[in-house]
Parts: sequence; C-alpha cells; structure tokens
Amino acid sequence: MLNQSRFMRYGLILFSGCAILACSTPASEFQVYQQSDGTIGVHVPKTAKDTEAQELAEAECKKLGKRTATVVESRKTFNDRFPLSYIYRCR
Repeated sequence: MLNQSRFMRYGLILFSGCAILACSTPASEFQVYQQSDGTIGVHVPKTAKDTEAQELAEAECKKLGKRTATVVESRKTFNDRFPLSYIYRCR
C-alpha cells in the first residue's frame, strides 16, 4: 500500500512536469546573447510569449550575478525564424 502511494505520487509529479513543458516554447527555439554594452538580447519565435523571453533574460542575468532583467527595447526583425527581438538590461 505504501509503495503504491509513493508510485502514484511520483507519477503525478512526472505527469505535471511533462504537462508544463509541453505548454511552453522549447528553449532551443530562442537565441540569447550578450551585447558589448552589457545588455542581453533575446530573439524569439512567433509562438513565444513575452514572459518566456523575460525568463530567459533573467536566467542570463543571474549568470552575471544580477537579479532582474528589464526591457529596454523590443523590435520586429525581418528574420523569418526570429521575427521579434528584445533587449534587456540586467540590474
């Protein structure tokens, strides 16, 4: 009985994790880079949400020892793969 409960709990956790991953845009579809002035650029696909780009920029800022990322600029590009580009400043 105890093993069944544990098995069901782990199954539920695994299922929840897979469901969350299935709903977001894969990270491989983004392009994150650091510019020479210290800002972080994120090229995003059409299907991406603004919050996903923000999360990637914050993760990059944390690698630099900063806590947050704020949008400095957003613009459309002529690139079919990455039609939007965001620039973030780390603070």
